[in-house]
Amino acid sequence: MVHRHPLYVVDAFTSIPFHGNPASVCLLRHDYPDAVLQAVASEMNHSETAFVTAAGGDLFTADRFSLRWFTPTTEVPLCGHATLASAKVLFDELGISTPSLLFDTLSGPIEARASGPRIEIELARHDPSPVAEPVDLRAALGGPPPEEVLEARELRALLVRYESETAVRALAPNLERLVRDLPAADLVIVTAPGSERFDFVSRCFAPRLGIAEDPVTGSAHTVLAPYWARIRGRSPMEAYQASPRGGELLVSLAGSDRVRIAGHARIVLRGYLDLPTSG
Repeated sequence: MVHRHPLYVVDAFTSIPFHGNPASVCLLRHDYPDAVLQAVASEMNHSETAFVTAAGGDLFTADRFSLRWFTPTTEVPLCGHATLASAKVLFDELGISTPSLLFDTLSGPIEARASGPRIEIELARHDPSPVAEPVDLRAALGGPPPEEVLEARELRALLVRYESETAVRALAPNLERLVRDLPAADLVIVTAPGSERFDFVSRCFAPRLGIAEDPVTGSAHTVLAPYWARIRGRSPMEAYQASPRGGELLVSLAGSDRVRIAGHARIVLRGYLDLPTSG
């Protein structure tokens, strides 16, 4: 016998289908072993698959949920775009009418709120600190000399700033070298001042986590928001992640320890996942 669980594909941080960052969102009626969740995530093959459960199994009446995120190869402690996608499903598909949702995650409680046409989430803030440029960084990223290199050690993220948006868009990193030569970095975030209406642009590479280039990365903006707020001297800011799919985010500082990230989301697929009742 099998249990049937609602499954969605949601494009996060975009209002246009097939842009932004796609996430699978699975509404589970009960828990499954980690090996099953990892197998599902590998099958979905998105940068993250989100698994949402509720105490007692009744997702329709809950206002607090458990949320876990898996890449095709591993579980991760934080994922902004799959959190946004999960909130979109709960608000739109389950018709949850509360103004906010609370997710219990490996990174602690995360609140999601409807904010006009966007959904807003709050994540822990990670202020980056300057570090010496790693010896092999330029060879791994394949670009010009960076203007500044910083790290957010708690997030295992390296932040590399370039002079121009053109330089960021032109990067063609050697993913094998990123893994080999930057062992302390799960996320390699590259950024530059934006043009036109965007305060800054970025790209994010995470081959160590099984993600070559992440289309739009909520967690990376917990590093980017405080960095650019200090430089720009303002908050909120409009941000653009310049991956091939592209995505837009509205970011702002929330006190001394949180970052608000808001974006649109679009559900592009609705279906069911059949799993054995025994797990």
